Amino acid sequence: MSEAPAIDATPQNLLVRFRVWLAWGIAIAALLYVGGSLYAGLEEVGSALGGFDWSLYVPVLALTVLNYGLRFWKWHYLVGRLGVRLPVKENLVIFASGLAMVISPGKAGELLKPWLVRARAGVPMAHTIPALVTERLTDGIACLALAAVSVSTYAGDRAVYVFVPIALVAAGLAVLSHKGLSLAILGVVRRLPVFSRIGDKLEEMYLAMRTCVAPVPLLLTVLASLVAWGGECVGYWLVFRGFGIDASLDVSTFLYAFATVAGGAMPGGLGVADGALVGGAMELVPGVTEATAVASALLIRVATLWFGVVIGALALLRAAALLEPRPGPQAEG
Repeated sequence: MSEAPAIDATPQNLLVRFRVWLAWGIAIAALLYVGGSLYAGLEEVGSALGGFDWSLYVPVLALTVLNYGLRFWKWHYLVGRLGVRLPVKENLVIFASGLAMVISPGKAGELLKPWLVRARAGVPMAHTIPALVTERLTDGIACLALAAVSVSTYAGDRAVYVFVPIALVAAGLAVLSHKGLSLAILGVVRRLPVFSRIGDKLEEMYLAMRTCVAPVPLLLTVLASLVAWGGECVGYWLVFRGFGIDASLDVSTFLYAFATVAGGAMPGGLGVADGALVGGAMELVPGVTEATAVASALLIRVATLWFGVVIGALALLRAAALLEPRPGPQAEG
């Protein structure tokens, strides 16, 4: 039996869906920042942005590019671990297309990457979805680790929001590492009516997941994630510097990592991550006004979220072109 498409997608449908998600994302983001600016004072936020040292925004964007570059390396490495060989340029287009999908509901649109791999290489999605899961899992581990370093210093009363997820991730990895236990759990799951038809695919996904989270690839991808997300934390610190605020790198790292973890369940972290950045900056960074906190959150989110969405939108156009039917050889007259 052939694998049913997990995404109802043609090149045209992908573009239409992305435009809808992008429109909603921009609308929600605009409402959030307009609301925040009105609360802090539009004139004050505008004045803060006017006084920003824009020369520092270049390294902020460069650090975001570093983040994307390391995350692409992870994706390419993990797909290769699963035995899928794609040209680097082609896989880069596939990875970059996924950046546009971070604003999709529940980030489900990121399944676009395994879908494109299937379309280009003929590999079942059940075999490559674990690469996507591992890529995002190691991002989460890195952000949790960065936040955990200083959570007891800056937000001891909220440490549970960091250490409980860490414990759950550790427990999940422990179960994955025990093949017998995992297969026994899958054996129970596949007896359930809702999962009985996809039991074989669940087992395929589990075995591929074990390949992705084996000790060496897990260590390498977590280290890459720590550098990638640490770079964006440095970017947030540079944003504060651009406003003339002498925030420490330690507090900037905690604020950005904690906000990223807090907003993880939302498309692009919209609302939650932004609010955590604004509230955290006002609480923990001396000399930060409401207007500067809103302006700082706006600038770092443009650099780390919307910059990627723009890159992803351009890549999605290229990905759609790659999937267009190719003309066959013309018959000789």
